[in-house]
Amino acid sequence: MVLCLMRVGVRGLKKQCCYGSTAAGLGGPWVVAPKTTKGIHITRRLSQQQGSTLNVFDRHTKLLQRERAAKDPEAELYDYLKEEVGYRLSDRILDIKRELKIGLDLGCGRGYVAKNITDVELDHLYMSDFSPSMLEAAQTPENIKSTKVIIDEEQPFPLESGSLDLVISNLNLHWVNNLPGCLREINRVLKEDGVFLASMFGGDTLYELRSSLVLAELEREGGFAAHVSPFTEIRDIGGLLSQCGFTMLTIDVDEITVGFPSMFELMWDLQGMAENNAGVSRKPHLHRDTLLAASAIYQEMYSKGKGVPATFQIIYMIGWKPDPKQKVVPAERGSGQISLKDLHKLDEMVRETGMEGRIKFMKDMMDDDKKD
Repeated sequence: MVLCLMRVGVRGLKKQCCYGSTAAGLGGPWVVAPKTTKGIHITRRLSQQQGSTLNVFDRHTKLLQRERAAKDPEAELYDYLKEEVGYRLSDRILDIKRELKIGLDLGCGRGYVAKNITDVELDHLYMSDFSPSMLEAAQTPENIKSTKVIIDEEQPFPLESGSLDLVISNLNLHWVNNLPGCLREINRVLKEDGVFLASMFGGDTLYELRSSLVLAELEREGGFAAHVSPFTEIRDIGGLLSQCGFTMLTIDVDEITVGFPSMFELMWDLQGMAENNAGVSRKPHLHRDTLLAASAIYQEMYSKGKGVPATFQIIYMIGWKPDPKQKVVPAERGSGQISLKDLHKLDEMVRETGMEGRIKFMKDMMDDDKKD
């Protein structure tokens, strides 16, 4: 499913656009600084490593970016993407056919998921973010008891093991350096048979912006640097969740395409979303000529009439913490009645058996459920 949106009009872009320190969007080292916003000085770090974890992202820089975005008086202008994905993610809770009492919204932002959760789904919700200002601005759900707590996804969670029925995370985990460690913490705080729901940006996110910046920088400067943060590929998600103890995985992909007047409006909005480039080895400066060339390349390669599109690939995932009481006993070898190579003939076989065959099939299914 592809959703197309159009973003029009950006506050004060023409008069308040300056180029310099790295605080771009999900991709691009530039900063758009309103008069009321103080600039954040960021120094380049060639490497940042703690223990056995190689840090790709500068978490302190990301904290400053989120703090600034939360304090923006017009922050709601940039919520359209995360609100859309948050609504879709919260809707999936209704597909879970078991009682959920206590949940955690990990990296809640401005409450994109929480405000869509009802008392039918949960009794109590913990809302967390590692940005105090973002957490303070988060909208709480109605008719549900909620508790706000600051949690850094790269540190042990201040929650007891096996205390939650549900952990949900909306477009937040792509900034975590030690993602396996974070997923293990999520697994730890979940009860047996607890469920983890999350959305993340996929590898094809902002491919238009990435390629335009690369081509422009090669042309003008003879080389290129990474201006769009790396994202997790969908083929790696399943293995990562399995390694961290989750089972019965469900993973699917969606795309949201947003239209912008030009590349600069896109980068402005990314900064407003607090999705600035926060890579450890990001380039501290991008020349104005290179930016103008990138905008022209973007327009030439991807424009469809008025404006330019920006693609956001969203990966949705569901994983369950195993319950030892729920033992799955495999069927005896040779008990199958239909070969896998004949699955394409299944409709034809059902029609041949007629109504009696269908009734027998349904009875067999009900008997199997009773045995389980």
